[in-house]
Amino acid sequence: MTFDGKILARARAQIDERRHINESERARREKYVYERIPKLREIDSELARLMADVAVKSLSGGIGLSEAMSSARTKAEALAEKRAELMRQSGLPEDYTDGIYDCPLCRDTGYILGKPCSCLLAAYKSEAVRELSSMLDLGGQCFDRFDLSLYDDKRGKNGDSPRSIMSATYDFCRKYAFEFKSSSPNLLFRGGTGLGKTFLSACIAKVVSEKGFSVVYDSTVSVLEAFEIQKFCRGDGSDDSASRVRRYLNCDLLILDDLGTEMTTGFTQSALYTLINTRLMSGGKTVISTNLTGDELHARYTDAIVSRIEGEYVLLCFAGRDIRAIKRERGLI
Repeated sequence: MTFDGKILARARAQIDERRHINESERARREKYVYERIPKLREIDSELARLMADVAVKSLSGGIGLSEAMSSARTKAEALAEKRAELMRQSGLPEDYTDGIYDCPLCRDTGYILGKPCSCLLAAYKSEAVRELSSMLDLGGQCFDRFDLSLYDDKRGKNGDSPRSIMSATYDFCRKYAFEFKSSSPNLLFRGGTGLGKTFLSACIAKVVSEKGFSVVYDSTVSVLEAFEIQKFCRGDGSDDSASRVRRYLNCDLLILDDLGTEMTTGFTQSALYTLINTRLMSGGKTVISTNLTGDELHARYTDAIVSRIEGEYVLLCFAGRDIRAIKRERGLI
């Protein structure tokens, strides 16, 4: 799993905020207790002094270390019992001033022995879905809401109906999303406007993101624009564009929408090749959607680009009539 640095930073900020809130509450409790039971402050100071002495003696070593540590332990246990008794007499829990943690596993640091804790991973997943939600209607775009009845069941010359074609495409996409892993294939969604390419792309993005993978969804125009700004506009938004380019290159799953709507120039061809080839080399997975036919792909892009798409992507066909037109006819919108 590859972390998106931008999203990870927001997830860590969530964990940091929880820690600060909990520490503020612990400090408030401690202040309250010290004002109510002044003797506790003396006991806590003495316990802190004992622990510091033990630490110093353990580092220095020498004869009598064992006896000194045993004596310190005895004193500390007596002080702790006295402290607990004072708390009980005041009607407060013995652990009232202890550290407060939303996650006791990592104590709200987000890491355990240098590895992300489950609480940080949960925050990351939440932020990843929120990031996608800013671009997609993830509430309305989910597999359960894909309506095959909007596709004609009449068989064409090849013996398949749009509904049977889309049923197979839907089943493949659903399995792909729920079973997504590093060995999953790249996908090419091909078909006319309004046939559900964006809808199923969003469904995949939602499920894969919720599984904890880093997912980036963007239009081809926007992606190539980031490459162009990074290269030609140094110091004028290029830092943000450089960050975006890194996300496009390094995320676990990139969904590249509407290939073929961008202006075709030498630079865009070069940038698109870099994007596709780099992700193939690194093992990152990509879903590309396009309205272009096979012949139009060959006419528009270099052989190097087309050969990688045709050779390394699983083709999924989208068939039928524009769904929006059908919904208008049926009074659904």
